[in-house]
Amino acid sequence: MIRSLIRHVVLTAVCLSLSLPSPGQGAENPIVFADVPDMAMIRVGGTYYMSSTTMHMSPGLPIMKSKDLVNWELVNYAYDTLADVDALNLANGESAYGKGSWASSLRFHNGTYYVTTFAQTTGKTYIYSTKDIENGPWEVTSFEPSLHDHTLFFDDDGRTYMIWGGGQLKMVELKEDLSGIKPGTERVLIENATAPAGPNVGLPAEGSQLFKVNGKYHLFNIAWPKGGMRTVIVHRAEKITGPYEGKVALQDKGVAQGGLIDTPYGDWYAYLFRDYGAVGRIPYLVPVKWEDGWPVLGVDGKVPAHLDLPASGGLIPGIVASDEFTRKKGEPVLPLVWQWNHNPVHGLWSVTQRKGYLRLKTGRVGNDFLQARNTLTQRTIGPESAGSTAIDVSNMKEGDFAGLALLQQQYGLVGVKYEHGTKSIVMLNAESGSPVLAESVPLKQNKVYLKAEGDFNDCRDVATFYYSLDGKTWKKIGSQLKMAYTIPHFMGYRFGLFNYATKAPGGYVDFDYFHINDQISNKSKAQAAE
Repeated sequence: MIRSLIRHVVLTAVCLSLSLPSPGQGAENPIVFADVPDMAMIRVGGTYYMSSTTMHMSPGLPIMKSKDLVNWELVNYAYDTLADVDALNLANGESAYGKGSWASSLRFHNGTYYVTTFAQTTGKTYIYSTKDIENGPWEVTSFEPSLHDHTLFFDDDGRTYMIWGGGQLKMVELKEDLSGIKPGTERVLIENATAPAGPNVGLPAEGSQLFKVNGKYHLFNIAWPKGGMRTVIVHRAEKITGPYEGKVALQDKGVAQGGLIDTPYGDWYAYLFRDYGAVGRIPYLVPVKWEDGWPVLGVDGKVPAHLDLPASGGLIPGIVASDEFTRKKGEPVLPLVWQWNHNPVHGLWSVTQRKGYLRLKTGRVGNDFLQARNTLTQRTIGPESAGSTAIDVSNMKEGDFAGLALLQQQYGLVGVKYEHGTKSIVMLNAESGSPVLAESVPLKQNKVYLKAEGDFNDCRDVATFYYSLDGKTWKKIGSQLKMAYTIPHFMGYRFGLFNYATKAPGGYVDFDYFHINDQISNKSKAQAAE
């Protein structure tokens, strides 16, 4: 598993075929220009649901909803926290970057929704179930071992299976109550599922998703030939136990990993994703036709730029959204667009202690932004996006550092540092792998405005940081950050609001708002193009 992880992370750093289509009248690929990888999708009546990977984030295992396969909104998470362990708590120097929970499987069976995942962090496989996927509550069952990139499948005979693995794919039958593996049922399903992609492969077949269509079983996987691109492989069989025959189903733009979805009108699509640099892994839809009992993906073997589906209304506010931190009665304390970097400490944040503000209080001492507790995040979105906030720093303690970040291993941030009795606006650039102080500006007032802009056009992957003293006139600060999708985070860049102490805990800052939009300044674009 470790070798597979290393190969996978290294390979996903590659940005293939940089150009994207110009906007048109109908739907365009990618359907979601944001980090929504490892999708699993179902249709219940006229409603589609999709689960995805958010790894070390909390809450986790997001559930999204759509009526047209194009416009999606977050409606739930399967769990608040995956587990109470040091790695997920950012405790004792440990972290779960690049780990947490991965590639989920989503099913609807006999009136119950099931979403399953696995975690290298805990060594377990998890099954979450609910009658109401949009509101819960969820029940959870877990068991060992952790079944890598598995697919859950309810067969017509009442039996339930999981298929998993890399290269060599295995299958087990689950107990009737899904509490674990039925003893003696483990078997090798396909000895070398990578074979259709050829002998010279860097990433063996993984990402299993199984479907039964017209009485035949269709198993989707991906592989990555050396010197090539992520490739869709499909195997089919008359029986779930095989034998399986396989072929390459799609090899274009590196769009791969996912499965099949049909519409109420009889149309079929493959939902897949593409590595697209620093913004992350972004979902595509590919039309499917059936020929000789095989799903044929694409238009003449290619991923189309345009789709015969409704146009997108944008990712705001369904996937990301601005927040004034004002809450009316009955509204959630935090909207679903927010996720904490690792498990939060709930006693150290509030949106009620000061009306209309998010308060982040420090609870321990440290010197590493990546180990800071209670960093609150949202996805960046492409092809460009900007996040901004206003922060009241009047209650900081000596050594505190708070502000706005673009979170990944090679992060960048702009914030306020209280050091030697004075406050300064500083920009840190960790493009080299270690944070470098790019600029420091003295601050003589208690409120400051901060902004970060990300240019993901054609995988340019450049971020620019700004500050303002009045919220109107913005000044660039520090150096531009060349963003990179790197080990170990395995996640697209995220906007993050943070506050951590380097000398003594107990200080706090108040964020007035967080605003996100899908345009950046022309100045940022010009600088990035230089």
